[in-house]
Amino acid sequence: MPTTHTYEVTVTWTGDPEKGFDGDHEVHAPGVPVIPGAADPAFGGDAGRWNPEQTLTAALAQCHMLLYLYLCEQAGISVLAYEDNPKGTMTVSPSGGQFTGVVLRPEVTIGSEASTEIAERLHTDAHKMCFIANSVNFPVTHAPTIRRGPAAAQ
Repeated sequence: MPTTHTYEVTVTWTGDPEKGFDGDHEVHAPGVPVIPGAADPAFGGDAGRWNPEQTLTAALAQCHMLLYLYLCEQAGISVLAYEDNPKGTMTVSPSGGQFTGVVLRPEVTIGSEASTEIAERLHTDAHKMCFIANSVNFPVTHAPTIRRGPAAAQ
């Protein structure tokens, strides 16, 4: 039976009305650090703050990683390291803009006893299960690199 989860955050504008457009804001949720936000620098935002396009790209990478790590654990694959450098692409026209795709590029190091073929396949499985990727209307692809490391400590 399906379950429903809800997520509530507070987005508070912290900009200065005297400056004209100032998209500085903060994203709050109970029990976690505040995320300082702004518009993309291409649209006049502060490059020292997260923009919505970055957070969307990051959310896709986070969801994939968490599911992948879970699936590896279930399959008995030791993941020694995981890093992703995803790339989101957005096009903008006078009538608006939209994401046209995100490519996840995880680099995973697995224990020497693990199967690289299974580790590779689990990326496909994680992608199919990703809540965020299943919720967007643009392609999310993955191009993983799997490396073997030393055997995991027992």
